[in-house]
Amino acid sequence: MTRTLLSFGHGFSARALAPRLLDAGWRVIGTTRSAEKAETIARTGVEPLIWPGSDPSAAIGQAQALLISAGPGPDGDPVLAELEADIRAAAQRLAWVGYLSTTGVYGDHDGGWVDEATPLAPSTKRGQARVAAETAWQTIPGLPLHIFRLAGIYGPGRGPFAKVRNGTARRIIKKGQVFSRIHVEDIATVLEASLAQPNPGAVYNLCDDDPAPPQDVIAYAAELLGQPLPPAVDFETAEMTPMARSFYAESKKVRNDRIKEELGIELRYPTYRTGLEALLRDEDPSPDIPAL
Repeated sequence: MTRTLLSFGHGFSARALAPRLLDAGWRVIGTTRSAEKAETIARTGVEPLIWPGSDPSAAIGQAQALLISAGPGPDGDPVLAELEADIRAAAQRLAWVGYLSTTGVYGDHDGGWVDEATPLAPSTKRGQARVAAETAWQTIPGLPLHIFRLAGIYGPGRGPFAKVRNGTARRIIKKGQVFSRIHVEDIATVLEASLAQPNPGAVYNLCDDDPAPPQDVIAYAAELLGQPLPPAVDFETAEMTPMARSFYAESKKVRNDRIKEELGIELRYPTYRTGLEALLRDEDPSPDIPAL
């Protein structure tokens, strides 16, 4: 029997996972908000479903696995807001449900280490919304839920090279600031491994082995391109969008031991250096987006 994965909010991470599942004989259905994006999804072999707009109830009934990438909105988790009854009805039949959350749920730790047992204490509204969404999914009886807390995601089309090339890159300096990151292909590896060995109730941090100050990543990107070192700018005086500035409200290093010990993961890109080197080798022609 063909296994079916229904992907809600078929975004960057889900698009990295889908080819692996399709190659393994899965049927993948991905939701999107627009007809234009539906055409793009269809060209990858994924069956598009425009939602909101269409009724996903039948797809939920056909799926053995759900992947939730859609982030919470003003009314909480958008999937549960509309489809909680369908998901509760399917809970005992589903084999795997993956919810993509964020390491922002841990809040600020002044550059210290956190792991999956660290109490949740988000300091941003986005982090608080994620904690509420995690909790809402966890309250569904019998749901084989797996929560994946993602660090800053980068990958093809999401890297610092474009800004370094066009001279707009800056090294934002905030004393003690450190972030963890994860290459999108390593996210796909973890999700694939979890699908193969479900462990309902599990929570996994997804990050590489090398948390680092953001200015170091920009500097290495410039070095790889043979470009001058971008200027250093003090965080307090830097011109930044409120969204960009909010990322600097929290500083922590995230442990990833659980994905290695429980899922046997060997990261393809264990450091930002190996990840950036690979991106440059296989550079995507689409515009680069700064990594978190």
